[in-house]
Amino acid sequence: MPRSPASRKIAPPPEDPVAKALAEAPEDDEPVTPEERAALEESRSGRQRAKALTTEQLRRKLGL
Repeated sequence: MPRSPASRKIAPPPEDPVAKALAEAPEDDEPVTPEERAALEESRSGRQRAKALTTEQLRRKLGL
């Protein structure tokens, strides 16, 4: 089937090499170390304690 002149002018989207590499990467099968587990738990508990700040509160906190 012949392509129309318009379809010949439109290039296919460029391939994203990062997205391709991530899609083709093998799944991580290494066990989580005790240090990594502690860091994850600390991060999660910090996020749960976090309080949202307004833009004005953040500016004051940063001295802006």
